[in-house]
Amino acid sequence: MEQVSEIISRACPGGVSVEAPFELVDEGLSARVDSSRPVVVRGYVAASDEGIAQAAVDAVRRDLGHLQAFGLRPVGEVETRLVHEEDWAAAWKKHFPVQRVGRRLVIQPTWRDHDRRPDDVVISLDPGMAFGTGLHPTTRLCLVGIEAWADADLVGDARVLDVGTGSGILAIAAARFGASRVLAIDTDPLAVEATARNADLNGFGEIIDARQGSLPLPEPRQFHLVVANLIAGVLIDFAPELAAVVRPGDGRLLAGGVFHEREAEVRAAFESAGLNVIGRRAEGDWLALQAARAD
Repeated sequence: MEQVSEIISRACPGGVSVEAPFELVDEGLSARVDSSRPVVVRGYVAASDEGIAQAAVDAVRRDLGHLQAFGLRPVGEVETRLVHEEDWAAAWKKHFPVQRVGRRLVIQPTWRDHDRRPDDVVISLDPGMAFGTGLHPTTRLCLVGIEAWADADLVGDARVLDVGTGSGILAIAAARFGASRVLAIDTDPLAVEATARNADLNGFGEIIDARQGSLPLPEPRQFHLVVANLIAGVLIDFAPELAAVVRPGDGRLLAGGVFHEREAEVRAAFESAGLNVIGRRAEGDWLALQAARAD
């Protein structure tokens, strides 16, 4: 799904929504993802210029065809239809319910109600059309990993780096569990805006520093905790840079977005960069790896 959404997002600057099938539970106040049903990825491209719109559709069909050649899992046909812009801007919201992740974390879209339990750690989120709300396995795995760090007293007062922050959901989770400072970076300016907005929404505008950028950082810095929910190819390419920002000794890296067939490649790249893989979580075909500096 991550690969499909990435392909569609490149051709659809108007936004992309990933609509995972779910069933409502807890009297409609929470949801459970149904992994047996297909995921729908929608993108919006302006139809004012028919030629540009058709070129975008052709590019998506071509690139999805290339993706199918890898045989990862079936990808359906590309379908198109005309919609009014205001209809698109509102329709995607119905596909994002309140989501309970791990033992305590709750992801609450701002337009949904939630009956809070005493030990809930709630993240309010207005992701915007192009970013996720915690429904994808890679995001859930990283959220559970951050919660486990908190249970092990690793997050309180920690300096945290979130690489490829998207909507800022992982950065906010770290702040919710007590991180003293969080640097959240992304190459997409819309992601930076979404992260800053969501940080303010949750009361962490002074703790979370959302910036446009990537690795290596402009100024060498090291962090207690580094979260990188990316894809395997990027994790492999960035392995040396990721190792450089993890603090020796007590520093930890949580790397999400690893498809199971590429686990060995990611592990090899990490080890070559001086990172020891010390933990592994899986959900379906997706993995999150925890690593520490070898030195």
